[in-house]
Amino acid sequence: MASFQTVKGFRDFFPQECALRNYITETWRSVARRYGFVEYEAPLLEETNLYRKKSGDEITNQLFCFRDKAEREISLRPEVTPSLARMVAEKQRDFKKPIKWFQIGPCFRYEVPQKGRGREFIQFNADILGDSSSAPSAELIALAIDVLREFGICTPEDFIIRLSNREIWNIFLADKKIAEEHTTTFLSIIDKIERASAEETEKKLSVIGLTLAEVRDFMASTNENHPAFAELRENLTARGLWKFVEIDATIVRGLAYYTGVVFEVFDKKHGLRALAGGGSYDKLCALISDGTVDLPAAGFAMGDVVLGILLEQTPSAQMKLTSAYLAASSIDAFVVVADEAQRPHALAAIQALRAAGIRADYSFGPQKVGKQFQAAEDRKARFAIVFGAEYPEVVIKNLLARSQSAVPVDGLVAEVQKLLAEPAIGPLIA
Repeated sequence: MASFQTVKGFRDFFPQECALRNYITETWRSVARRYGFVEYEAPLLEETNLYRKKSGDEITNQLFCFRDKAEREISLRPEVTPSLARMVAEKQRDFKKPIKWFQIGPCFRYEVPQKGRGREFIQFNADILGDSSSAPSAELIALAIDVLREFGICTPEDFIIRLSNREIWNIFLADKKIAEEHTTTFLSIIDKIERASAEETEKKLSVIGLTLAEVRDFMASTNENHPAFAELRENLTARGLWKFVEIDATIVRGLAYYTGVVFEVFDKKHGLRALAGGGSYDKLCALISDGTVDLPAAGFAMGDVVLGILLEQTPSAQMKLTSAYLAASSIDAFVVVADEAQRPHALAAIQALRAAGIRADYSFGPQKVGKQFQAAEDRKARFAIVFGAEYPEVVIKNLLARSQSAVPVDGLVAEVQKLLAEPAIGPLIA
């Protein structure tokens, strides 16, 4: 018999993995809405040329691209921003500016799987379009910070926003009288400067007429007092968030994509890959629409893979994570049928409980009462509701407080709702 395995770079989501995924996506959604962002969605499939237009022909090496039955060249989306630009360019007249949208969904990249990076991942995207000031970048950085704090990753000792601005390098190159045609090459060198050897970097810089020493000197002089960061610093300081920010001129991100502010988010204790990254991309809408729509824009993205690793390794986040796992696997009430003659009445009560929004379960067939109580504990039920010979009176057992009460079946739903509204008292059931 054939043995099937998960496709390389993709994931199975068993219940615990689903609980983590849902906890992450629900937290993203909650904080984004708190900031006034509105949710949208884009197709999983797009024309491959949409991604070529943004990133060039070489992007196809990172895509799951193929021809469909009509011989159209299409790709599974590796990111959502090109789709967003296409959608906004088509319908931007229908929306007041600034547009504040967020999206959560799967993306796909055909690359070598490694720790913190798979070929399939879930990504949170938040974007603001139609405002050319520094305020959108400040809003997005604040959102990224509050998302992590909501997860229990709370202090400047836990994570840092590494911030830069592409304009500082444009000014540097202009001052050094470096031709504009060398900008992309230069930014590529800066992007790798901390990972490449000094000799290799020196050699590459010399080709365009620069030295490593003058680049290093400029980087050392670029700090939070640089005029390029003044408005952002003022905005985030007023919010009490500047303490999470560190100026880092090596952050340049997408070489042919970002136009101004750029930032990446890193944890400070586990040496993981970037948790999130983004910045301003004022030319993308014009590029995608062939110049018919020109809107300033800024955004960032955060993936679930690195974030999930961090949540499981951070003590301050583990309590919230444990609560999420418990909530995903537990129920409110387990109905114990102690007298099989009462099963029809028990089934009617179960449906009434569920209709009232109460999570309820039961054993499908006759079982000893002890086994049914064990099932209730296995499901981490807060209450067991016993239908026995005393019907139409039923017994509600509080499995946390180890107490019980009897109520008429007609008042069962109201009584369970009342009990659920009270604080849970007692040890959590393992």
